[in-house]
Amino acid sequence: MKKIAVYPGSFDPITYGHLDIIKRGLKVFDHVIVAVACNSQKNALFTFDERVDLIREVLKDESRVTVDTFTGLLIDYVAASEASVIIRGLRAISDFEYEYQISQMNSSIGKGVETLFMMTSLQYGYLSSSIVKEVCSLNGNIDGFVPPEVKKALRLKYRLD
Repeated sequence: MKKIAVYPGSFDPITYGHLDIIKRGLKVFDHVIVAVACNSQKNALFTFDERVDLIREVLKDESRVTVDTFTGLLIDYVAASEASVIIRGLRAISDFEYEYQISQMNSSIGKGVETLFMMTSLQYGYLSSSIVKEVCSLNGNIDGFVPPEVKKALRLKYRLD
């Protein structure tokens, strides 16, 4: 039986930190679904479709990754995807507290779905999409934070090229 995991997030935009979690997830699972969430609480820079397109472009050579979107409860999406695990990346204790609460809720609602917490690799422990957007908006160098396709898209959004 194929081991499928869902890696959810807003990915606005996807960073090398996200990609690190995906690649490490593929060492554990046969297939990873990168599920782009529609989060009305966040004011996204990129549209839903732009985020999906960027992720697909960056991961185009990885046949064991599917990029999809979802609205509503993550646990419902996971069940519909026939996955049994949610992957979440953790950078700090503050991430853990929030993610732990969410995982407990998901466990209560969706029986049989586990959450796998992966610690962010040291070189990405400080990295977030918000920080990348701020640095780029101020015309800073983001080469070590995002793939070239994402850098180009960010610079276009901020009209820096």
